[in-house]
Amino acid sequence: MAQNTSGAARVVRAPWSATAVSEYFAPQPTSTTDLPEPTQLLRNLSVGVLEVMSGVREIEQLARWMTEDVYRVLLTRANLAARARNARGVPASRPVHSVLSVRHSSPADGAVEAVVVVRGPARTRAIAIRLEGMDGRWRATSLALL
Repeated sequence: MAQNTSGAARVVRAPWSATAVSEYFAPQPTSTTDLPEPTQLLRNLSVGVLEVMSGVREIEQLARWMTEDVYRVLLTRANLAARARNARGVPASRPVHSVLSVRHSSPADGAVEAVVVVRGPARTRAIAIRLEGMDGRWRATSLALL
């Protein structure tokens, strides 16, 4: 508090409210026109996710391209896969994956929904990914490994 010339106390308020500050530092949406073409990110993210599940890549290497919710779900699945490998006595080995196709569409500005089909040594898998533009880059907000 500060005192004015009459000696009475007055309340000094900051120019920013707590709500305005939290909105300023929250993730900011980015338009599709301000973002790079997503196909290469979809390819790399898909192969990276499969490598995390195989135990040959650290999930932290992919964290910058995922939201916290997607990161936690993938971390849980990777931990379960590691336990299953340990129970069977199978060591982690680097699989060779080849991306067969990438199909994506844009349901709204700043959003891309895609399906990436990847062939691995044991089977072919599909990965459904939703990317949203946040803070000037694409981030996966949903990821399903099928």
